[in-house]
Amino acid sequence: MIGAVVLGTLTTRFLPFLIFPDNRPTPKYIQYLGKVLPFAVIGLLVVYCVKSVPVLTWPYGLPEGIAVLGIVLLHWWKRNMLLSIGGGTILYMLLVQLVFV
Repeated sequence: MIGAVVLGTLTTRFLPFLIFPDNRPTPKYIQYLGKVLPFAVIGLLVVYCVKSVPVLTWPYGLPEGIAVLGIVLLHWWKRNMLLSIGGGTILYMLLVQLVFV
């Protein structure tokens, strides 16, 4: 089993370098995917995180909404993804543990 995991990991790590070597230009559709997929993944994660937030019962999704707004404002202010994610996580945890108990 360990060998299969190692083989799968090595294959996914080295296969792109074999398919797209440095001496040939990267195809346009791969460049396009490299530009749009990060935003699509972030959008998917946001939808996944807020899909089951109860908006009809207390606290009406307020901690999640405030945390999302905090992430947006923090990222707009500092333009640092790790700071935005970490700050949003800390803000959300403070809200659900101390404010909306």
